[in-house]
Amino acid sequence: MKKYKLLFCSLGLFFPGTGLNCLYLQGLRSFWGWAQMLSLIGGIAGWQILKESHLHSAPGWVLITFGFIAIEASWLTTIVFGLRPDEKWDAQFNPGLEPQKATRSGWLVVLTVIFSLVLGVGVMMTFLAIAFEQFFISQLQEARKLSQ
Repeated sequence: MKKYKLLFCSLGLFFPGTGLNCLYLQGLRSFWGWAQMLSLIGGIAGWQILKESHLHSAPGWVLITFGFIAIEASWLTTIVFGLRPDEKWDAQFNPGLEPQKATRSGWLVVLTVIFSLVLGVGVMMTFLAIAFEQFFISQLQEARKLSQ
């Protein structure tokens, strides 16, 4: 069965962290697809923990970090595989494909790569800003405890 680069990139862009793009390429035996899915579920659980603890839970931060990594990894693989030359894509995922049926990436693949880059950078900057803010707030609180 022919593997389409546009479908892979679309799954990575619109369903980040679910591992559907990896499962599309390798089927149910994809280690990274399942790892992404479990990490996303852990990230959702971490978010629930953080909401209940008002952002003061170390296990919640660890779990949400795994979810964040899963989402970012999905967008990163979309960028990497979307920018891969069509000949290399066909050699790896469509071996023995007839030349007239070769993959021809178009503007839609390029747009999925662009949007994955924009979303990936935006989410990463937001996550880092919140994480550093919480770190410095906790440091200020500990300093106030010591000074009393």
